[in-house]
Amino acid sequence: MELSVIIPVYNEVRGLPELVERLEATLPTLGRSFEVVFVDDGSKDGSGEVLRELAFTRPWMRVILLRRNYGQTTAIQMGIQHATGEVIVLMDSDLENDPADIPKLLQKLQEGYDVVSGWRKERWKGQFFTRKLPSVLANKLISWISGVHLHDYGCTLKAYRREVLAPVRLYGRMHRFIPIYAKWEGGRITEIPVSYHPRKYGRSNYGMMRIVSVLLDLVLIIFLDKYLQRPIQFFGGAGLLSMLAGIGSFLWAVYYKLSGQKDFVQTPLPIFTVLFISVGVVLILIGVLAELLMRVYYEATGRPIAQVRAYIGFEPQNIPA
Repeated sequence: MELSVIIPVYNEVRGLPELVERLEATLPTLGRSFEVVFVDDGSKDGSGEVLRELAFTRPWMRVILLRRNYGQTTAIQMGIQHATGEVIVLMDSDLENDPADIPKLLQKLQEGYDVVSGWRKERWKGQFFTRKLPSVLANKLISWISGVHLHDYGCTLKAYRREVLAPVRLYGRMHRFIPIYAKWEGGRITEIPVSYHPRKYGRSNYGMMRIVSVLLDLVLIIFLDKYLQRPIQFFGGAGLLSMLAGIGSFLWAVYYKLSGQKDFVQTPLPIFTVLFISVGVVLILIGVLAELLMRVYYEATGRPIAQVRAYIGFEPQNIPA
């Protein structure tokens, strides 16, 4: 198979027929063999049943129905594991991404790049301060930290050569950082503008809490990139900063005591000393160690990251035992 398009789906029942029509209008014109892998992430609105019906008369459609909602990252990882194409394109199912942009991504890929990322340049018109500015700042922060300079990390529409995706194992909510993983594998990355269409049906599955998730994932990315093989520098640095803050609180309390201004029991500084030295370090270590333990668990046990209810349109030899 030359091309695999992977589309995670969650509660998009109204837009799926139109999405399939758009794919059907574009992909056969590319002149290469293709498949489209839909991964239904435990939808509750009948999306799985609609995908089953659509796939019945379309041999190029593959459908994976997950037993429950695992999240977009897991759905994408399941699609990557079951795709067979030399080139893999990821896109959303909410009609905000246009399949007509796929030829542009593939053309750019032929120039020698390993990853071509979509940039929704016209997104957030008229919402500069509420949506566009926070998005620009977040993308600049991620680019500065990771060294991968993209304008739109949140755009799912991206094309990858299989070899840069093969070593990637996605957990949590790390799908937006796939280009960073690809860079770690030596991939060449570029970006091109793509179309953006406002959502036609339903409502977005993302809220403001996504900002918190992105920031926490960014901390993990920094750790995995810079400190995975030398974690003492990461943990030691965090511990040193906390200890310095605790020592500062202690010296401040001592100053109050010696100067006769306040006794230890009259100021919360001793409590701050204990908190700075213990709570902050403990919470950070618990979060990072939990991520590492999860990865070790999945890799060592070989346990699948999600349970599949049914495979539709796959050849028997491509279905894992």
